[in-house]
Amino acid sequence: MRAFDEAFQAMLDSGVTTLARCWRIVRRDGVRFGFTDHDRDLVVDGQLCRAATGLSAGAIDHSTGLSVDNAVALGALDDAALNEADIAAGRFDGADVTHWIVNWANPSQVVTLFTGSIGEIRRGTVGFEAELRGLSERLNRPMGRAILRQCDAVLGDARCGVTLDTSDKRAVATVVSVRGDGLMVVSGLGAFDAGWFEHGSYRWTGGANDGQRHMVKRHEIVDGLHLIGLWAAPSTAISAGDTAEVTVGCDRRASTCKAKFQNFANFRGFPHVPGEDFAISYPVSGDVMDGGSLRNG
Repeated sequence: MRAFDEAFQAMLDSGVTTLARCWRIVRRDGVRFGFTDHDRDLVVDGQLCRAATGLSAGAIDHSTGLSVDNAVALGALDDAALNEADIAAGRFDGADVTHWIVNWANPSQVVTLFTGSIGEIRRGTVGFEAELRGLSERLNRPMGRAILRQCDAVLGDARCGVTLDTSDKRAVATVVSVRGDGLMVVSGLGAFDAGWFEHGSYRWTGGANDGQRHMVKRHEIVDGLHLIGLWAAPSTAISAGDTAEVTVGCDRRASTCKAKFQNFANFRGFPHVPGEDFAISYPVSGDVMDGGSLRNG
């Protein structure tokens, strides 16, 4: 059973309650938003909660132990607060959420109902539905290393050790045109070979998609022109003149780590692990079965 302070409990026991729900959302880029289902704005815990957003709450599923608490928030798309472009761009993915119940007659009387983060967001023509996941959701994430032939480090992190903030690892690309096959013709990459940026990062720094980050699927050179293809299309159409910071990519193979980055000493994979073909193989007449190494050299 949830315990309330004496003042809040007295208001509940009075038989005439003045309750409202409020939410605070803090995106990963630090931008904060406040909402309430009351008919006027409220200030709760220093956060201005706006009433004009049409946000409302669904059921909150509280559980004991380490089970994940779940809730749903429903709202209208509003250009001044939650708009479709920001949701499509993923700016609210994983944002921290605090859900309060407040005495709107005295907003200092507040009880926290839910603390967690935003999960899946489903949006329609004029509204959206956001899944809210409790703090214990983070305990469901797989931890530990996987024994794979490919490297399990992230290019540029402490385990990898490659420095990305150099002129041979990053460049600024400007869109010249967009072809019908989804590839972009870009300028600014003339010093790099084809494929150099494949599996790399493409972070928009100018244009309608400013701030979004995508992964590079293809980097080709055709008739002297550099072509870039992304794994996922941006939320807003690409236009000529849009700029982006492009970072070198790695396919996590041992040969790439050695030849492209001269970093094989920090390779975090296991290139000599036998594959599935070896695991299901059987003796064949003529095979050498002397117990020696399965690899030449």
